Amino acid sequence: MDTAARPGGGPTARAAGGAPGGPAARAAGRAPGGPAAVDGAADGATARAVGDGSAARACEDQGGAGGRAGETAQTLERGLRLLHLVAEASGGLTVTEAANRLGIGRAAVYRLAGPLTAHGMLRRDEAGRLRLGAGVLHLARRAQPLLAEGALPALRRLAEQAGATAHLTVVEGGEGVALAVVEPSWTSFHVAYRTGARHPLDRGAAGRAILAGRSGSADPVSSSGELQAGAYGVAAPVLGVPGLEASVGVVALAPLDVDSVGAQVRAAATAIATALR
Repeated sequence: MDTAARPGGGPTARAAGGAPGGPAARAAGRAPGGPAAVDGAADGATARAVGDGSAARACEDQGGAGGRAGETAQTLERGLRLLHLVAEASGGLTVTEAANRLGIGRAAVYRLAGPLTAHGMLRRDEAGRLRLGAGVLHLARRAQPLLAEGALPALRRLAEQAGATAHLTVVEGGEGVALAVVEPSWTSFHVAYRTGARHPLDRGAAGRAILAGRSGSADPVSSSGELQAGAYGVAAPVLGVPGLEASVGVVALAPLDVDSVGAQVRAAATAIATALR
């Protein structure tokens, strides 16, 4: 008998299509929990593992970036402290002295001093002591016009109120330097005080006011004939401006009322400190 021609979907038909639920159907569909389901579960686990690894690496990267930023900020802060320490030491500092004052090792001081020396902020003298470099003066000269500009409104008011020449004096190289000068507009005679004039800090009202400010005193200081015979001065320190040592004062050809003019000078010093902060 020819089985291929058997009607009714004989053996040949059954072998190709298979009975419902037969071997072909079971092989294609697979029962729940079979190999296909296991493969899917494995793929999900792999995806979760990859995702978890990426998140961990992202956290590590963020933590590393935060750590590096903190180290950079600490290095910058130490470098600025080193500059301030050297500036305050008239005879300079040895590396050991700087290390002791900063609370760090000598090797760390060398690492800080290297870039600062390269940029002219520090220099080593013949004895190997750290001293300020010319780059600091260059920055100071760039900043001085900004200081003078900020002080001018208060100096103009002071000169008109006191009827005397008003000035802002700053510390440079251990001396007082007249950075800004304003003369009164209504007086017949007044002192001609030149911008850039220098004098010792322990002579004259302007310098002694700066020295008083170092101890925290804001009281006005007066002088008579200390820098120029026949000249009278009253000055008060400018306080509360980080990195600035300065005083505001007036100089006149006649004695000044220290109480009234002192109050005007102190008010001008406060106004200038506010403008420069």
